[in-house]
Amino acid sequence: MVTIGELLTVGGTDWLHIGGKVRAPGWKILDAIPADHVDIVADLRDLTAIGDSAFDAVYASHVLEHLSHRGELESVTRALHRILRVGGKLFVSVPDMDILSRLFCSDSISPGDKFAVMVKMFGGQSDKFDYHTIGLNQQFLMDYLFLGGFRDAYKVPAFGFFPDASSATVAGVPFSLNVVAIKTS
Repeated sequence: MVTIGELLTVGGTDWLHIGGKVRAPGWKILDAIPADHVDIVADLRDLTAIGDSAFDAVYASHVLEHLSHRGELESVTRALHRILRVGGKLFVSVPDMDILSRLFCSDSISPGDKFAVMVKMFGGQSDKFDYHTIGLNQQFLMDYLFLGGFRDAYKVPAFGFFPDASSATVAGVPFSLNVVAIKTS
């Protein structure tokens, strides 16, 4: 598990939580939906209001799967790279389609669990932003991070920063792919 200690090794205290729901010390929250806890109201697909090298760390849990494979995801990974300082870390979590596909095709889970898996695949659909438009596995995510400019990335079991989907389970199985990507230049 990545700990707050690893986050602190990034240096600095300018941290961005994309889609965060709860305030936490040191974190600014970006969300497309205005709310009292949101510091920056912006659509993830347009980060032009954020300057270059503005953050030491960016945390994006279960947001990248809401972007299209037709240019949006590549554009956003480039923007995330741009807003990080050199040495900064992107902590990203997405539903792992390899895990979810195996679970969905399994005869050993209940219909209710199978429905829950389907929701993890396609999004909760609670508002106009809560639809998944791309399925990612480790290879696809690493490829998109590379296209965005990240050259150093690795998988971790969990982050532990916030109680969110990055450590959630479905049918008793953790289903998130958690990756740390470092801006090296």
